[in-house]
Amino acid sequence: MIPRVLAIGIILGAGFAAMLVAFGVVRFDLPATNPEKPIESASTQKRGGVLRIFQYDSPASMSIHEEAFNSAQNPMMAVFNNLVLFEQNAAQNRMDTIAPDLATKWSWNADLTALTFQLRQGVSWHDGKPFTAVDVKCTWDLILGTGSDKLRTNPRKSWYRNLESVSTEAADTVTFHLKRPQPAFIALLASGYSPVYPCHVPAPNMRQHPIGTGPFKFVEYKPNEYIKLERNAQYWKEGRPYLDGIEWTIIANRSTAILGFVAGRFDLTFPFGVTVALMKDIKKEAPQALCELAPANQSTNLIVNRDAPPFNSPEIRRAMALALDRKSFIDILAEGHGDVGAAMQPPPEGVWGMPIETLRTLPGYGPDIGKNREEARKIMAKAGYGPDKRLAVKVSVRNTPPFRDPAIILIDQLREVYIDAELEAVESATWFPKVYRKDYKIGLNLTGAGVDDPDAQFYENYACGSDRNYTGYCNPEIDKLFDQQSMEKNQEKRRPLVWEIDKKLQEDGARPILFHNRFATCWQPQLKGLTIMVNSLFNGWRMEDVWLEK
Repeated sequence: MIPRVLAIGIILGAGFAAMLVAFGVVRFDLPATNPEKPIESASTQKRGGVLRIFQYDSPASMSIHEEAFNSAQNPMMAVFNNLVLFEQNAAQNRMDTIAPDLATKWSWNADLTALTFQLRQGVSWHDGKPFTAVDVKCTWDLILGTGSDKLRTNPRKSWYRNLESVSTEAADTVTFHLKRPQPAFIALLASGYSPVYPCHVPAPNMRQHPIGTGPFKFVEYKPNEYIKLERNAQYWKEGRPYLDGIEWTIIANRSTAILGFVAGRFDLTFPFGVTVALMKDIKKEAPQALCELAPANQSTNLIVNRDAPPFNSPEIRRAMALALDRKSFIDILAEGHGDVGAAMQPPPEGVWGMPIETLRTLPGYGPDIGKNREEARKIMAKAGYGPDKRLAVKVSVRNTPPFRDPAIILIDQLREVYIDAELEAVESATWFPKVYRKDYKIGLNLTGAGVDDPDAQFYENYACGSDRNYTGYCNPEIDKLFDQQSMEKNQEKRRPLVWEIDKKLQEDGARPILFHNRFATCWQPQLKGLTIMVNSLFNGWRMEDVWLEK
């Protein structure tokens, strides 16, 4: 993990300087390594072995572009490549840690509306067909909905609302044409959520048997049992991967999974899937285990269907926001290991989070919880509710521990303002469709940012019409501000614009943030070469550089 003082220096210093270079109009190659984490010498790296990981969830499909959860994205990231990718040995995702992948070089035009990539030659898909620029165009035509094939769901379509089209100048050259300048567009392409798909494989096939160009080939997915991958012996990156395969075993019961890890059945816990209490149990029962507690760039938040009475009332929504005791969530669930913040991940691990002194001025963020709740009760009384007439409602949550556990605390806090809530657990395969249809009134959601950049967070979760804007919040004036910050290429000028937008979102109660999570990832000492990222739970699982020392 990056030391806190060093992280601040990187954000304000070297990161900004590198960003200016990245926004230039000349071709640019990034270094293959990062000084933050020394690469171990080749002589220490061992080949062979199957990496064993457990996970709690059985995803709806294996198609990254159609799934919204890391239960699908984490395993499948090893199957694919991106055009560019955040360096896998750098703990913090930033503009200056974006490295070549399927693209070897890239360049912007003068007004930052066209981004051209020179593609790597000699790369083949797992079925032997050659990778070309046509595959890149087909992938983003699929996301934009302009191609002949269609996605069943499209969670990240909002990322690309500024993308006009993709053109192919040659078999090894592709250009993304933007409607307006968007300097951070390349960061969206560097996420683990942005792989290139093969043009010759229909979208339905990618759900059950995905074909990639990555270090591992998909073997089999048996729902509620396992996901299996095997080494791609023809991987274009010579000498990689070191592992023979990866097996993700699906175990719904968290205690059973942890016991399996302690017993040595698994080499790695589900990424960011271990609470502070469970981490302590692991260290007690398996003292040889290595654990890292890190922020996930994932907020636990309150989602409210703004079209469903009585929650179509801004005052009722404000009362719920005022009922929140954010620190108690962190203290109860994580023994104080968490962060109070707004939409963007708090600093120093987060690049764009607002200063704490600004945060404390926001409604419901002040330290006097009793005063906040008294104001909330007055609002509820004015709406006709009170001790003898309480508002009954269900709180819908995805049926996994990270969702259920904070929902119990939320239910208890809402009782303080005359709201009697009942837990409704929803299976993962139907969670996204349910909230997308607005088939709920109150929900507790975990929102993980695919990229620590406002262009991902704001457009995906708060922009008018986005599929992931679960609450239906829509403010055209705020949307204009989204575009304004997005066009600003100077990071120092962009940052206060981002803070002002985030402040307005919290004042509007767009999606009240309960807290930002910190979770642990644990691994056995034989697992080497793994970097836990501090501002992404999605982008660090390519697994081509890890090995087992046995």
